Amino acid sequence: MTRTDAGLAPDLQALYKSLTQMPELQISDMPDWDMYNIEPLLDSSNMTVDEWNRIGMVIEEHYDKYDGFVILHGTDTMAYTASALSFMLENLAKPVVITGAQIPLGELRSDGKDNLIASMMIAANENVREVCIYFADMLMRGNRTIKYSSSDLIAFRSPNYPPLANAGIHIEYNESIMRKAPTEPFRLQKLENVPIGVIKVFPGIQFGLFESIMTESLKGIVIETFGAGNIPSTASALLPIIEKAFKHGTIITVCTQCPLGKVLLGAYQTSSALKAVGAVSGNEMTTEAAVAKLYYLFSKGYDAEEIRRLMEVNLRGELD
Repeated sequence: MTRTDAGLAPDLQALYKSLTQMPELQISDMPDWDMYNIEPLLDSSNMTVDEWNRIGMVIEEHYDKYDGFVILHGTDTMAYTASALSFMLENLAKPVVITGAQIPLGELRSDGKDNLIASMMIAANENVREVCIYFADMLMRGNRTIKYSSSDLIAFRSPNYPPLANAGIHIEYNESIMRKAPTEPFRLQKLENVPIGVIKVFPGIQFGLFESIMTESLKGIVIETFGAGNIPSTASALLPIIEKAFKHGTIITVCTQCPLGKVLLGAYQTSSALKAVGAVSGNEMTTEAAVAKLYYLFSKGYDAEEIRRLMEVNLRGELD
């Protein structure tokens, strides 16, 4: 990112300049590396399913050539991209490390330099076999990660899963919780841009306003509820809407607004109704992971019943 009259904007030449001026990338301890860029460079707020597919295709094309991959990515949608790639890159046997910076790489005090160097070292580690986010001295499972702060250098957290590695003087790997080597060959599953929505519950929400979007064309919806999956007991308008969507084949997944903890449908009376009309529990999945998983399962061509079942099954470490 470089400063413009309209604010910070991506600049490929500035990125090349910053990288060539980093002596650390040239020393003997640094793994050999090549750089690929996907044009046009985007602010990560503009990421779409198409960009996820393009990133996946670069990895697929060069999968056998490299020991690992580092993806430089804006922070705003980094957790969505990490979650999407974790599902798309089937039988992944190499590290894919996504990183970036809160302060742009070419600016004074940028955190991008340390994030990049550590990510490249981790990408050469054969014990990492999954999509991760590296930020502020922590390596985190990509589909367990959320953007935690827009202003602190510790921008990401993995609230329901411990770090895969901590980087101090040495990079200490928690190998006991890392994903095991796959037994099947690597494969890329590209995503289809199916209609998926997210609704965040809030006090006084008028669920009737959402009825117009609950059509047969809506394939999946993630509802961010209170606590362990609770909705207002006065939300009588929601249940017929969900039941109608269920009959249309829409997959309704319930996640919690709380960063820490999980959904327990039926634990409270106010969540039992969601379960009764066909909603599935997102358990401890982040909203980012739930959205990405819906895209993935629909793109696999499964029917609605199988998608509902698999939403509650651990596929890539997104669930316990």
